[in-house]
Amino acid sequence: MKCSHIFIFCVLPICASEAARILSLINYSARSHYVLYHTFFEALVARGHQVEVYGQFPLEKPVSNYTDFSIADPTVLSDVSIEQLREAGLIQMIIYYKNNMIDTCRSALSNQNILNLMKSNKTYDVVITNTGGLDCLIGFAHRFKAPLIGITTGPIYPWLSHRIGNPNNPAYIPNYYISFTDQKIFWKRLLNTVSDWAMTAWYYTEFYTITEEMLRKHFGEDYPSLDELQRNTSLMLVNSHFSVNTPRPAVPTFVEVGGLHIKSGGKLPKDLQTYLDQAKEGVVYFSLGSMIRSETFTETKLRAFIDAFSQLPQRVLWKIGNISGLPPNVKTATWLPQLEILKHPNVRVFITHGGNLGTQEAIYAGVPMVGIPIMADQPINVKNYVSKGVAVQLDYDSITTENVLKTVNKVLHDSSYRTNAKRLSQLFRDRPQSALDTAIYWTEYVIRHRGAPHLRSAALDLTWYQYLLLDVILVIIGVAIIVGFMIFYSFKIMLKLVSGNVSHTAVKNRSSSTSSHKREQHGMHSSS
Repeated sequence: MKCSHIFIFCVLPICASEAARILSLINYSARSHYVLYHTFFEALVARGHQVEVYGQFPLEKPVSNYTDFSIADPTVLSDVSIEQLREAGLIQMIIYYKNNMIDTCRSALSNQNILNLMKSNKTYDVVITNTGGLDCLIGFAHRFKAPLIGITTGPIYPWLSHRIGNPNNPAYIPNYYISFTDQKIFWKRLLNTVSDWAMTAWYYTEFYTITEEMLRKHFGEDYPSLDELQRNTSLMLVNSHFSVNTPRPAVPTFVEVGGLHIKSGGKLPKDLQTYLDQAKEGVVYFSLGSMIRSETFTETKLRAFIDAFSQLPQRVLWKIGNISGLPPNVKTATWLPQLEILKHPNVRVFITHGGNLGTQEAIYAGVPMVGIPIMADQPINVKNYVSKGVAVQLDYDSITTENVLKTVNKVLHDSSYRTNAKRLSQLFRDRPQSALDTAIYWTEYVIRHRGAPHLRSAALDLTWYQYLLLDVILVIIGVAIIVGFMIFYSFKIMLKLVSGNVSHTAVKNRSSSTSSHKREQHGMHSSS
């Protein structure tokens, strides 16, 4: 009986949505972000759906009903040196990001696999695209008359909130790239507001026009505007969670799936399991993700880490290329199963660059961090976790043997960091269903209800001045002014009338008094 119940529970959701044909277009050049995409798409395949993925980094091992079509650009960098990032200032990074997104889009739209897809007569039940930069592949949702789902690997950008009509008040919702921890401080709210407006203006002046030109060139002049295509988004899956990011209001099409890439049940290789099990004093795990290579630290900074690690009683597990002169307590590898390592009870500290995916894994595992932010969202991620008492920040320019030892030992020996990390882990995990299951449910919901137009916010049908109630405010102010003038002139007229009556009465009284006085004088003369 129990088995039959389990069987019914497992198959009913699939029957309800049926096996769907899903088109996924992921035009993003950062390899590490594909961990999230691959996890999501493999889970959809496991549910019985057929998934076609056009992306930069195909799966290493083929999966049944999961078809990869490469749109990789050979000029895209899958990893970079730390010094390259450090030498580039903010303006250079913005220009690089813009040019990289434009080049990636142009390359994708001229890719033979994309050209074949444009000409195909295939049908799809839903189209999934990554969002954040140029939506140059969004036209395929209209091309195949399929509902559109957007997915992000980080918290939502301001312009993405506008796309689905989601409230985005900079008074208390932080900008993705700005450290914003206390909304009561005026200058922080001012900075947050200005940066929010500036980023939105940058998107619409730099990305929007270019994207629309690309769409018209490749999909035809009679295609709907980019704004119309974006506003037809049925669902936005956002890799954030209110326990670690700022709680915010959300329309039904805004669904938080922070930690979507986190899967349970993974196992460590035997050698790593043994290495971690035998670490009686604990383990310090050090990784800068898949894009930033630790071996590109300057020689001075590499030596600072090596010397600091040699003075620790803990074992150190370091994701790095081949380097020499390592102490016996340090083990290195070019690839490591990060989540499984972080979940091991002997791991005491995670030294990280502060990337969104890696820090979510640390929070899930309840491991405190030492953050060395390098670029993009990393500074705000690290500052966020510092404010929550689960991390200590180590600035890149401050890396010395003494500072590495100081920050690592602070996290190792101050029990509050581990206590806070465990508490935050409980909040992050405490959900009615996992992030991955949530993403799957809402994806299938959109498929079942053919785009689920009933989820669409009515705010999308308003102009900007209607949304901000400027017309209503203007009318209210106008009416208040008119009523104010009417009251003012009414009082003025009343005062004038009252003043006139008083004056008339006074004149009359004076006239009556004069007459009486004359009569009295006349009487006196008569008596005489």
